Amino acid sequence: MENCIFCKIAAGEIPSRKVHHEDNTIVSFLDLDQTIPGHTLVIPVEHYRWFYDVPDEEANRLFRAARHVACELKKETKADYIQLSIVGTDVPHVHIHLLPRFFKNKPPTI
Repeated sequence: MENCIFCKIAAGEIPSRKVHHEDNTIVSFLDLDQTIPGHTLVIPVEHYRWFYDVPDEEANRLFRAARHVACELKKETKADYIQLSIVGTDVPHVHIHLLPRFFKNKPPTI
């Protein structure tokens, strides 16, 4: 998609701090808003608006990559767990939020 910031990041047109996973179908990078240190996004390179639009095989790759990144992020940040969230309203490109969380902090409201 022409004006999609995530498509531009995936194509290397906009620099980002890519972490843990990058191949020709999936990219992960740190969210610009680091209100939670380590907040990482995992996206498919191909543009899809909603997670249910992602073809099955690609969705499987996306979630396997998110699982791999979450394990690495948990080790790196020493978090108690990694929250996974798919919102999809802030940027119109499927993306998975991975957020390091600690039991001592108040849990997020869902």
